[in-house]
Amino acid sequence: MIKKFAPFLLFAVMMTSCEVLNNIPGVTPGVGTGVSQSEAALGIKEALGQGLGKAVLQLNTTDGFFKDALYKILLPPEAKKIENTLRSLGLNSLVDKAILQINRGAEDAAGYAKPIFINAIKNMTLSDAIGLVRNGDTSATHFFRVKTTQQLYAAFLPVIQSSLDRADATKYYGDLISRYNNFPTTIKKLNPDLAGFVTERATAALFDLVAKEEVNIRTNLAARTSDILRKVFGGAYK
Repeated sequence: MIKKFAPFLLFAVMMTSCEVLNNIPGVTPGVGTGVSQSEAALGIKEALGQGLGKAVLQLNTTDGFFKDALYKILLPPEAKKIENTLRSLGLNSLVDKAILQINRGAEDAAGYAKPIFINAIKNMTLSDAIGLVRNGDTSATHFFRVKTTQQLYAAFLPVIQSSLDRADATKYYGDLISRYNNFPTTIKKLNPDLAGFVTERATAALFDLVAKEEVNIRTNLAARTSDILRKVFGGAYK
């Protein structure tokens, strides 16, 4: 089944990357034997866009978070005591349902990340981008993360909240909190910021996947799916 849909998935990734770039003003592939500063900037932006396309494709699907051992979102650390107490009382299904719906909310929200990230990539300046070509590993993603995390968090938070509400995650999590807080032995009432916690985890997952694709583009010729990526990351820029 995976092999059957592999060509479609590759096409979808390429189309998503193109869509990202088409929404960034002034981004047009350059030509020539050398690599200009504008081409270097374009290469960094396209690398980030390609990474974002793959990240959204992977996470914005049923079980994109829930069945991924690395990105699955569990209850916030502050709620661990709640989870342990409820599970010890045989209320596993209540806890499991809350965790499932939290991940469903994150999976839904991942689809809304694209325009937010596109805007952040669009606002990367020429001077910001050109120095990142020479640097290795995940330097572009790291720079992008440092420069944009605060704005992305603020923009992504209401999207996450809406997605959690739509997936009934807020309801199930609220039921879990209420059940715990109503125990006679509960001294400290808990109500962690679920939307804020999920926003942090979902954003971190997106950045992590973008970083992995940046490394892939820098080290793997086959991952350079356009002329500008092959040109910029082929070592021509000086």
